[in-house]
This record gives sequence, C-alpha cells and structure tokens, in this order.
Amino acid sequence: MVLFPLYSASIKELLKKIKTGIAHFLSHLDYFGVCSEPVIKDNVVVVYEVLEEMLDNGFPLATESNILKELIKPPTILRTVVNTITGSTNVGDQLPTGQLSVVPWRRTGVKYTNNEAYFDVIEEIDAIIDKSGSTITAEIQGVIDACVKLTGMPDLTLSFMNPRLLDDVSFHPCVRFKRWESERILSFIPPDGNFRLLSYHVSAQNLVAIPVYVKHSISFRDSSSLGRFEITVGPKQTMGKTIEGVMVTSQMPKGVLNMSLAPSQGTHTFDPVTKMLSWDVGKINPQKLPSLKGTMSLQAGASKPDENPTINLQFKIQQLAISGLKVNRLDMYGEKYKPFKGIKYMTKAGKFQVRT
Repeated sequence: MVLFPLYSASIKELLKKIKTGIAHFLSHLDYFGVCSEPVIKDNVVVVYEVLEEMLDNGFPLATESNILKELIKPPTILRTVVNTITGSTNVGDQLPTGQLSVVPWRRTGVKYTNNEAYFDVIEEIDAIIDKSGSTITAEIQGVIDACVKLTGMPDLTLSFMNPRLLDDVSFHPCVRFKRWESERILSFIPPDGNFRLLSYHVSAQNLVAIPVYVKHSISFRDSSSLGRFEITVGPKQTMGKTIEGVMVTSQMPKGVLNMSLAPSQGTHTFDPVTKMLSWDVGKINPQKLPSLKGTMSLQAGASKPDENPTINLQFKIQQLAISGLKVNRLDMYGEKYKPFKGIKYMTKAGKFQVRT
C-alpha cells in the first residue's frame, strides 16, 4: 500500500519532465512562439503530428524547423477554424522540396524582395563569487542564432577574429565541419529563416571576465533583534557598455521577520512568508551606483543564522560578448546580389551567485 503513492508520484514527476522537455524542444523549433504547458494542451494534436514526423521508430528523422513547417503547418486561428469545419488536419499535401535535395535543411525556389542575413551572438555567464570578491568558478555558454532570408541557394562563410576561444562547439548540420577543423571558418548553405548556427562553451577561468561586482555588508547579532543589510552593485570589465535589466534576489534566513530597506534606485519587495528579497535595479549608472540599505527585524530569542544569505543576480549587456568573441567578416558566394548583413552581441546572467 505504501509503494503505490511513491510510484504514482514518480510517474507524475516523469510526466512533468516530459512536458517540460517537449516545451523546451518546441520553443527551439519556433513552432508556437512562446511555448508553455497551456499552449501544448491547446495544440496537442499538432504536437503529436510534429513528434510523429520527427521520430522514425524512436530515432530522430526530421528535426529541421523549416522542413517540419512544410510537413505540418504551424497552427493559426484561421487554420484551426477551417480544420474544425472541414475535418482536415495541419498535415501538408506535398513532401517538402528540401527533403529531395542534397541540402535537406533548405527549401528550393526561395525568393525575397529584401535579402538580409542577421546573426545574434548571445552569451550567458554562470559564476560563483566568494565574499571577498574572488571568483570561485565561472564559465560561459554561448550561441549564435541566425535569421537568414536570402534568395536562391547562397553559400556563406563566417570568420572570427579569435576563434580559438571557442570550446566544446556544437554545429547546425549545414556547417562544413572539415573546413572548421582546418581553417576555423564557418562555411555553410543556410536554412531559410531562423535557426541556431552553433552553440559553444568557454570554461577557461582566466578567459571569463566578471562584468559586475557586489559590495555587501550583512550582519546579525546574537543579543539584538535587529540586523544590518547593505549592498551596492557596480560595473566591472564591461568595455564601457551599460548593464541593464539588473535584478537582485536573495533568500533570507528563517529568523528574519521583516526588512526595512531604502533603495537609491529601483523598487524592492520582501515576502515575510517565503523570506525572499527582490530588488529590481534596472540600469546601472557608473556615476551613481545603486545601493539598498536598511535594517532587518529578527525573531526574538532566535540564535544567529549559521551562514549569511547568498545574492543572485540577473542582468544583460547589449553589444558585448563577454568572452571577447568577435565576428571578423561575413561573405556570400553563389549569388550576385548584395544582402543586408548585421551582427548583434549580448551578454546575460545565467546562474550568477555572490556569497556573503
């Protein structure tokens, strides 16, 4: 009798993980826009049809977003209404043209009035900083996302100023791996539309610059029902770029009943039930660093907490790849027109933790 609830709980946990995994994968396919559990429930038939095309006897078969969108049409309000009235489905009538070519990720006969190719270099930094400000561990997870809308069958090459920075690189199937191995140049015939060109990892700690610092003074006293709390956030190694979207959160000890704080900028909240402190800082002005100061009301008679709370940071920096990665040039062959080209960089915080 005891085993059944445990078994039931494990099944529920497994189903939850499956739902999360499907949502994560479908969001990469850019099939439903923002992909969540309610969206999957509303489009469960389409999800089933997509998964059926993606897998052949349990093995991955068609995973390219462009091919799948030709096989199974993305859901729209109009298409849903028509399907309900006529009893038809989202399954396409014809086999995708790309499936029959040597470049199955790109459909044939692509035409655009405006030819453009844009690349986003997005890096996420994970770090743990000790209370003295030294880096315990730091690494960067990076991706290059592309939006390519080019007529015909263009052949692109993308070169970097410092390609040796990249480690543990994972490529889209369109990339010619042998040329990357020999010349460290990305050579590829791109899919049509949005796709992830590559993902990479930078784990050498001496190559990971920490873009922000936190000065903190958090104190508890055994004999007092009050504690002091003070933190200041500032920029560090940002190459003159502005840090924005800064959010500071901290899980306070159970003995903290309430907090009376005054921010120099932004807004803060403290939940006395969950003991979660949140401070929405916004943009950091280097000339006037944001700070949060005040007192903590502690439980009477409670002993001093064993350890100080940790501080978690979220932030983003536009037009900066914190690893130092830079695109040197983007060239196109095989077509005579000149496309619009653009490169954007962004750094954001992943799991960024400061110990106090």
